Amino acid sequence: MMMKGVDSQLLQFTPWEGNHTRRHAAAVAILRISLLLIVRQRLFWALLALAALAFFFFFYAQYLLVWISQHLAQETIRIAGFPVSVSNLLRFLDRLALNGSAHTYGNFIWFQGYIIVILLAFSGSQLFGNDIVYGSMLFYYSKPISLWHYFYGKCCTIALLLLMTTFIPAIILWIEAGLLFDWKTYYMQNYHLLLGITGYSTLIALTLSLLTAATALLFRRTTPLVLAWMGLFVLLRLISNWLTLATQDASWRLLDLWNNLYLCGLWCFGVDHATIRPVPQPSYDAACLVIVGIIILCLMYINFYLKYLYK
Repeated sequence: MMMKGVDSQLLQFTPWEGNHTRRHAAAVAILRISLLLIVRQRLFWALLALAALAFFFFFYAQYLLVWISQHLAQETIRIAGFPVSVSNLLRFLDRLALNGSAHTYGNFIWFQGYIIVILLAFSGSQLFGNDIVYGSMLFYYSKPISLWHYFYGKCCTIALLLLMTTFIPAIILWIEAGLLFDWKTYYMQNYHLLLGITGYSTLIALTLSLLTAATALLFRRTTPLVLAWMGLFVLLRLISNWLTLATQDASWRLLDLWNNLYLCGLWCFGVDHATIRPVPQPSYDAACLVIVGIIILCLMYINFYLKYLYK
């Protein structure tokens, strides 16, 4: 029996009267919330500051190289009050290929890998691991969306973080290189480098976002994720370098995930394979096959997780 004074409509199902949006819009909402979750953490800003240090090093080193080229007649120059040999400084800068070529942007993204390792471990535990540990996955599972929308939104968040540390700084370096040199000639003759930067950064974002999702579902906690990523990026690199030097077989470098991404990135730039250092290096085709295999394995594992564990 209804209580007196209570509207009968309050005791009945109230239909939704708002505007219905597409189900794919849920991925955008998840992306927005996930990004807010990451930027509220102090560790994220600390990692972003470290990534900015590498960017500023390349940014000012390019300017320094142009400035030094105007003082070649001098044997020494003073930097921060200390005399530095011009020949020694040029030899150091030449190793980084700070001349606005494809190797400049390839080397910059390569050095960002050390920060990316920690960033991915942190992001994976925050975006995926905590949802599994604290049962937040059930909240998304109860909504009228597919869990693929959940993973799409989360992976796009990681991809956006990766683009913030690779694509955007590399574009700024490309613009700076054109302003330091003859900008009309540089921009007209090196516009293809923009396509290379875009392809390299997109490949990193796609591969590492899926790999982060797969490893986060497997390890969940931050500490195991850090150990896993250090094993992928550091331990396997040391093992591959040792085996390559011992056997002089470039195929062992395929164990190094970051080196495979580096080779695929240089392929996007159209770099001659013979100019890649250190030597020997596997072929572009072999590195691309490894990356494609990793992407397929990650998608298969995520599909298995969704199909059987949340059936």
